[in-house]
Amino acid sequence: MSSEPWTIESIRNALGNPVLAQAFLGEINRAPAHELLGVFARWERIAKDTLAAAERGQQIAAAHGRGEDPTAEWADATDQVLEAAERIRSRGAA
Repeated sequence: MSSEPWTIESIRNALGNPVLAQAFLGEINRAPAHELLGVFARWERIAKDTLAAAERGQQIAAAHGRGEDPTAEWADATDQVLEAAERIRSRGAA
């Protein structure tokens, strides 16, 4: 996305998935006036995250295509994730 301000149309386009875009349009169209800004802001964030993930995926694919290992510098957080999950479970969360 360029430096242009986000619009309903640009959010819909950035979502990329027709089902997700339809969910956005349905939610924005049903939102009461006092909730519109919050709904818009939430979907704007989702659209930005979607674009960033797509860009990152393209970068990884390009690196892989050049014979590079795009994951070589990634930190392995498996143990940290498992420890956090165990802490959550021990507090009674599902």
